[in-house]
Amino acid sequence: MEKTWAWLKKRRDANRHPPAPHYWQIFAIVAANLVVLSFLIFDTAVGETRPAGPFARSIGELITDFGSSGWILIVSAILFFEGLSSFRLSRSVKRRFRALYAAQIGAYFFLAVALSGLSANVLKRVIGRARPSQFDEWGAFGISPFSGSKFESFPSGHSTTVGAIFMVLILLLPRYRLAFVLLALWMGFSRVMVSAHYPSDVIAGLSYGAWFSLLLANIFARYRLVFMPDAKGWPIPRLSLIPLRQLPPDPLGKTSGTDK
Repeated sequence: MEKTWAWLKKRRDANRHPPAPHYWQIFAIVAANLVVLSFLIFDTAVGETRPAGPFARSIGELITDFGSSGWILIVSAILFFEGLSSFRLSRSVKRRFRALYAAQIGAYFFLAVALSGLSANVLKRVIGRARPSQFDEWGAFGISPFSGSKFESFPSGHSTTVGAIFMVLILLLPRYRLAFVLLALWMGFSRVMVSAHYPSDVIAGLSYGAWFSLLLANIFARYRLVFMPDAKGWPIPRLSLIPLRQLPPDPLGKTSGTDK
């Protein structure tokens, strides 16, 4: 463990860069306003008109399980350990570098989804907002902390996972960010289609998950793990994944090609 911390400190000290821009403040303000607007305009209407129509509900049921964190945690863990194994077994310098980079991506994916999901679950238990199924008794703003799953509506845990996953993909594959944003919206709002959450729950979950992944990317960029900072301190991938460029490894994270 001491060797690992020493290695990380060496990478951080060798790659000083400007602090990340404070775009998170604008992000937080916009997200908070969207949540409040949804509270005031949409949530009561959704509660009064549930359940959703059969067509919308069938679409929601088809895609909502994507927001379950189990599958992505398993995939990211496999990617991490497979990368480490390939790094140790490969003799080619380029293959060892690619394997180590894959392991870093697996670790980043796992931490982004696991930590955002755990913290969101704690938040929604503490807040204790009643789900749409309790609307007739509690309305759209009913609060009862630590009262079980029927009072764990805000924020949406599924939407938090979706937000975290797609922000990871946006950061790694920025070329496809518009498609990822649209998919995230569909996956998140499937929770409204199946009457599990209010729109504000979904907006809060998507925003929180995306923010958490971005925050973690900034931390990784300090150590040149997966990301590196651009001229303004914003995290960008050290490698282009499409196609994955083969770059020689450097223990301090200084590589050729995209890593300048």
